[in-house]
Amino acid sequence: MIIAIDGPAASGKGTLAKRIAAHFGLAWLDTGLLYRAVARDILATGGDLEDVQAATAAAKSVKADSLDDTALRGPRAGDAASIVAKIPEVRAALLEYQRAFARQAGGAVLDGRDIGTVVCPDAPVKIFVTASDEARAMRRFLEHQSRGDSITYDELLADIRRRDARDSGRSAAPMYAADDAVHLDTTALDADQAFAAALQLIELASNER
Repeated sequence: MIIAIDGPAASGKGTLAKRIAAHFGLAWLDTGLLYRAVARDILATGGDLEDVQAATAAAKSVKADSLDDTALRGPRAGDAASIVAKIPEVRAALLEYQRAFARQAGGAVLDGRDIGTVVCPDAPVKIFVTASDEARAMRRFLEHQSRGDSITYDELLADIRRRDARDSGRSAAPMYAADDAVHLDTTALDADQAFAAALQLIELASNER
């Protein structure tokens, strides 16, 4: 079983993917962490995020055991990731890593921006998770506030809209819902409600196949 979960930042897809993976006993990969790690490694050497050669080299050197870095979860890491993610060579370098993860015995759950359209276009289950800009910004605000981060709601709202534009407008693997993906709007749902709704969608998608 391969479950592809796509959607914009803070739509709830990561939390959802993690719970779905645990429910079905599958491995889970937050593919966004790969791009965040690439950006982190470039910046660590004083490099330019838009330097294609440096970004591609960093993408080819990403190690799975470095994805647990808590610094990858910050808002600035996300913005930096969306810059390197628009580089076709970076996406190509990380594509096989993601596909190999999906091919493991038993299957996997992957979440990102282009799982159902590029990474795993033949996945039997595809879910595109959305939520309003304002709901997503508030989720991020509460998350960062709980960690003591100094960032405002307005800054996060602007960041989310900037990332959405960059992710959906890039030439390489732009973010959009696959034609056969089912849509899940989590604007008015809490984590438990979103999980229950996703399980229903997965059951329906599985039965249709």
